[in-house]
Amino acid sequence: MTFSAVFVTMLVIMDPIGNVPIFLSVTRRLSPKQRSRSALLAVVTAALVIAGFAVGGRQVLGFLDVSVPALQGAGGLLLLLVALQLLMSADDDAEAGPIDHVAVAMVPLGTPLLAGPGAIVAAIVFVQNSSTARERWSIAGALAVVLLLVYLMMRFAELVKRVLGRSGILLLSRIAGLLLAAIAVQMIADSVIGFVNSGS
Repeated sequence: MTFSAVFVTMLVIMDPIGNVPIFLSVTRRLSPKQRSRSALLAVVTAALVIAGFAVGGRQVLGFLDVSVPALQGAGGLLLLLVALQLLMSADDDAEAGPIDHVAVAMVPLGTPLLAGPGAIVAAIVFVQNSSTARERWSIAGALAVVLLLVYLMMRFAELVKRVLGRSGILLLSRIAGLLLAAIAVQMIADSVIGFVNSGS
């Protein structure tokens, strides 16, 4: 259950297919070889950022005296904002980035495009709610699979664009936004239930 929950949540947040037009726009001045390296470096950057926050999130919460329900509520609101962006933003609103493929891969591709607030908060919440080493390994495995899919979509972005077309990518991005909005509402509902239970 943990693997599937993390997989679906992270897959929708990172939106591999929806990020294809953004990736193509940001890297349009790069050579095919540089674009391939940028895809790999972006995924590695996102993995390091998310893992760092996931591992250190418990200590940060304890230091700031922030409860899990509060974090779930904040995470739900952040995910809702991401969902609204997916539902309402244009598919070609990405500006051209720098020519340096290393800089492009780290910012904006690695973060905040992939490792944005939604992915970071979701990772912290999943790790915070895990109680066994098996669950944590499931979280890591699901995140690794999602990042692999993200890399493959970026690596073969041109092929994906030709197969689905501009309208197909935009449609799938809107569907991902709808699913993410539902996940966000569920997180907010869980936060309210948590507050009620802790006060009883």
